[in-house]
Amino acid sequence: MKLFDLNGKVALVTGGAGVLGSTMARSLAEAGVKVAILGRTAAKVEKKVAEFKDAGLTAMALVADVLDQQSLEKVRDQLTSEWGALHILINAAGGNAPEATIGPDMHPFDLSIEAFTRVNALNLQGTVLPTLVFGPLMAKSGKSSIINISSMASAQAITRVVAYSTGKAAIDNFTRWMAVELARRHGAQIRVNAIAPGFFIADQNRRLLLEENGELTTRGKTIIDNTPMGRFGEAEELCGVIHWLSSDASGFVTGTVIPIDGGFSAFSGV
Repeated sequence: MKLFDLNGKVALVTGGAGVLGSTMARSLAEAGVKVAILGRTAAKVEKKVAEFKDAGLTAMALVADVLDQQSLEKVRDQLTSEWGALHILINAAGGNAPEATIGPDMHPFDLSIEAFTRVNALNLQGTVLPTLVFGPLMAKSGKSSIINISSMASAQAITRVVAYSTGKAAIDNFTRWMAVELARRHGAQIRVNAIAPGFFIADQNRRLLLEENGELTTRGKTIIDNTPMGRFGEAEELCGVIHWLSSDASGFVTGTVIPIDGGFSAFSGV
């Protein structure tokens, strides 16, 4: 069990005030990790950090935009000054936008390229830039792990969400590329992997998947019908893989994209 020990490590979770990001962050904090929660909105980040501290956990609020290099460098210096190291980076910032989604009455040619570009940037550059800014600190901190957040939308065509899907597909490639480059230069010192969640209820997709009364929407029902386990994932079900990828237990694992999807990616629909 020593291989899974994370006590005393330092982690940073971008998008750490969101449903999935905060769940992963809290799970690490409960394992003895010092956790920095990074987000754009100070009130949300500080509220989440206050909740952690009230529970006796060690947490720090960092307010920055994952698409703004200067703001990331500023909070990197703050983190270095207070905690001196960084061993785990979870790039959980990302998401979609309604204007980048093809509505039921739209044609694919109606897609807004401005919205497409913006959502792509949030997901891809919002993963690449924190990696570039915080990576050098991790290289000096001992054995470290970068964990990116992909999606089931990266590997299969999921209707309507083209901007989100292409951004997540690019994250898969970036994960493999960076894993190879860092392994060739640093050996096992910095590993890079990704998780690919299936369908989890979060603030951004709640109204797409559930009616106000909690019943499934038509889209939600289609998803459940194509998920062999017959349900949506629970945020806590991401945490076991996060702990494994963060720890020495996965010391020879790099360049992987691990599905956490209730069998969605394995099912042919027949």
